[in-house]
Amino acid sequence: MKRVLVITVILIAFVSCKNKTEKAEVPVASKAVVSDVVSVLGRQLLVNDEAYVIKGICYHPVPKGTSTKRDFATLTKDLKLMVEAGINTIRVYSPIQEEHVLDEINKAGIKVIIGFGYKQGGKNDIASGSFIDYVNKYKNHNAILMWELGNEYNYHPEWFDGDVKNWYTAMNNAAAVIHENDPSHPVTTAHGDLPKELARTMSPNIDVWGMNVYRSVRPETIFKEWKNVSDKPMYLSETGSDSYMQIATDTYKQGVNEQAQADATEIILNAIFEGQDICSGVTLFQFTDGWWKAGNNEVQDTGGTAPNSTGVPFDGSPNEEFWGIVDIDRNKKKVYDVVKDIYTNVNRTNN
Repeated sequence: MKRVLVITVILIAFVSCKNKTEKAEVPVASKAVVSDVVSVLGRQLLVNDEAYVIKGICYHPVPKGTSTKRDFATLTKDLKLMVEAGINTIRVYSPIQEEHVLDEINKAGIKVIIGFGYKQGGKNDIASGSFIDYVNKYKNHNAILMWELGNEYNYHPEWFDGDVKNWYTAMNNAAAVIHENDPSHPVTTAHGDLPKELARTMSPNIDVWGMNVYRSVRPETIFKEWKNVSDKPMYLSETGSDSYMQIATDTYKQGVNEQAQADATEIILNAIFEGQDICSGVTLFQFTDGWWKAGNNEVQDTGGTAPNSTGVPFDGSPNEEFWGIVDIDRNKKKVYDVVKDIYTNVNRTNN
């Protein structure tokens, strides 16, 4: 009887331990999240310890009509065009709120640079500190490549009580908060042209410097300048050309001119990818024409200006509504084939 009792106790203990083990393992496995780790090493941007070359596009899809708000209704069609063109990275100017949008982008094999503005009504912005809520919500999402703070704010000291140092302080502090919460993604910024010493010294927490560079067809001239002042990674967060000639030249007629855009972009992109020892790539400006920028959203206006953008090929005029590689209806412009040819043939072993 005693022997039987001992065996019974052992069996009960064994079953009990087995049940506890099974209950402990199931929820742990179900909550596991696997996402790519993005890091920097020297001048390189890495994804899972492999060099990552940004073959990207700026993306702010605003449809025709009265609204000036971004709309992802055409996302599936847009992603198909992007994948065909060899695009591996999208840069957006404000956080994508819809998780299903990030999911679809990730499914297409594309990564996203998420931009945060300074004052956005207290919603995911830097001034309120609410940006970190978004970071913590999506830091394990596989679509995320980098977190971006601001876009050309160095051109707007008036937004910071007339002193751009107030911006650099806020930017550096925000980058530190991101580092504390997310060790798996670098922090970048989209700076207008070359960051001067003030910007660099006040912003040590920026991991990768993005630069919006409009130097006609020679944006790559900034590479040597950057090499001389910093050993951090950089990429071109904006560059490119529009498809409208404000004035005629010996080569290009005045008016809508897709050939001028295509020729300029070919020169620009070839030069960028020849400089990979310094530059980690580019997010070309931009995917679709933006009819909302200069006037009536129902028509494509020829006006529109942007700060420090007089270096636009080949007429020095930005014509803000003509920068897409596709038009507002997603018809491919001549430049699309240029982008596709270059992007699909650059570093075929990379993403």
